[in-house]
Amino acid sequence: MFGLGMQEILVIALIILLLFGGKKIPELMKGLGKGVKSFKEGMKEVDDELKELNDKKEEAETK
Repeated sequence: MFGLGMQEILVIALIILLLFGGKKIPELMKGLGKGVKSFKEGMKEVDDELKELNDKKEEAETK
């Protein structure tokens, strides 16, 4: 993963644990998950709008 070995990953995880503490990490992950979900929903809305506009354009061209 990104050219990192197991030792590097463990050191990074240990540093994160020391910086944020054991109680904050679940809160951070929950917030990250909500952010990713919101981003995906936004991208889906954009895709739906583009598809709708494309359908209207094709419909107008056939008339």
